[in-house]
Amino acid sequence: MRRLSIFRNTLQMLSPLTRPKAPLLPQASSHVVFRCYAAPPKRFYKHTGVLYCDGQYEITLDQRKLKTPKGTVFRVKSEPLALAVALEWDSQKERILQTDMHLSSLCNTALDNPNHIVKFDAVQQILSFLETDTILYQSADDDNPNAQALYDMQVREWNPIINWFNERFGVDLQPTRDIGSPHVSDESKAAIQRHLLSYNDWAIHGFCFAVDTLKSIILTLACVERLITVEQAVLLSRLEEEYQSGYWGRVEWAHDLNQQQMQGRVAAAVLFIHLNSSSVAVRRKDTT
Repeated sequence: MRRLSIFRNTLQMLSPLTRPKAPLLPQASSHVVFRCYAAPPKRFYKHTGVLYCDGQYEITLDQRKLKTPKGTVFRVKSEPLALAVALEWDSQKERILQTDMHLSSLCNTALDNPNHIVKFDAVQQILSFLETDTILYQSADDDNPNAQALYDMQVREWNPIINWFNERFGVDLQPTRDIGSPHVSDESKAAIQRHLLSYNDWAIHGFCFAVDTLKSIILTLACVERLITVEQAVLLSRLEEEYQSGYWGRVEWAHDLNQQQMQGRVAAAVLFIHLNSSSVAVRRKDTT
């Protein structure tokens, strides 16, 4: 009985309900969060090249054929596009920064089509940006002098692009100053849809990339039609941000970096569209 009593007392002392509580330590007012990101792969090749095979062009890395993420051999029909992709791979330094290789990414998307999207569905996704186009929404705060100056700038810079777009594609889009979306008729959507469907599947991938970057179908088509440059398209899409930066101050490492990244994406998308929408024919002169 004595041993049982000693055992019972020992269990009570070890129980979390009966053992004495340790004094609480003061908690730190701040904590450090560590995030681990995968390092970019090292460059494993020395030379890049382009091969012609069965009417298409392939990219080689030290005589090894480049493949897509799904393992498909990387093949394109455009020789200039193949040369541009090879230049992207050749421009990598010690590390391969695939996030900056926009032409390669667009080609991989077109070859693998991971989401199994057909051209008609991709065009519908592009058209969904029409009612929320960036340059169709203009400042509405008339009582604020700062907002009035912004509105005057939007009218001066955006309205000529909108007028050109209406005349070029036979539509009637009007900017709005209300919180609601501008009215876009079914006839206007059908006209833009017919124009986009005239491009091939690969070019539509470029349109998706450019429209998603600029958040504007109007600026994308103006850039593709060579009405404005890539730099102008990016500045027009960032007009309000640029105006506020000029008024409140500019953070170079943030605003400039974002602008340069947008220019790189839009330039790659527009180049991708043109290279997949043009054809080159070579005829040899008959010397006889």
